[in-house]
Amino acid sequence: MTLPVYIDPDLVDAEQVRLAGPEAHHAAVVRRTNVGERIDVVNGAGLRVTIEVDSVTKGEVRGRRVASVQEEPACPRLTLVQALAKRGHDEQALETCTEYGADAFVPWMAERSIVRWSGEKARKGQARLAEAVWAATKQSRRAYLPRVHPLHTSDQLAEAIARFDGLALVCHEEATTPLVDLLPIERDVMIVVGPEGGITPAELAAFQEAGATAVALGRHVMRSATAGAWASAVVRAYR
Repeated sequence: MTLPVYIDPDLVDAEQVRLAGPEAHHAAVVRRTNVGERIDVVNGAGLRVTIEVDSVTKGEVRGRRVASVQEEPACPRLTLVQALAKRGHDEQALETCTEYGADAFVPWMAERSIVRWSGEKARKGQARLAEAVWAATKQSRRAYLPRVHPLHTSDQLAEAIARFDGLALVCHEEATTPLVDLLPIERDVMIVVGPEGGITPAELAAFQEAGATAVALGRHVMRSATAGAWASAVVRAYR
């Protein structure tokens, strides 16, 4: 069985490792970690240190390093652009795609997004998504913590696609190019998933003008919460 994972962005590869704050509280109080058990601590940037716990309190876990490794990043890198969705569907999408190996996320307020973010609501929304990704990173035992970018409007997303040094793919039910026909993908890939109401013709045209390719995922139309997960899994299955 794989070891439980805890994240410490300040982790260094040292003989003694100290885990503090909420992560230590979760290890000590929620998981009831005992002296003598082994856990993995990662820094979110590929460093994984396995420690044997030698002291536990509510606010601190200490242990002796028994192994460490700097894991290689995934290649190609996978970025998911997820349109804002209602009832936590965007959180579900990001959690699942974290497990499937996505490297970064861009929340997108599409023209037809029912959920609208601005000001403090945008800041809190991004933080909520980042918390979901943090938890999914631990659950899936990853050493790399995906980044959640700030909210993008459709115009900002078109600009990001134009700057993207890789293959940008827009999932669209009327596309004539199946995603599977492009596999395996050797370049970094960006997958754009629209809201429940769909991507508008103007948005699709702007994204294609910026260099994106519209792709079909299969015979059936998928929900916003599942389309990105399906596409991410298919891309990662080949790499």
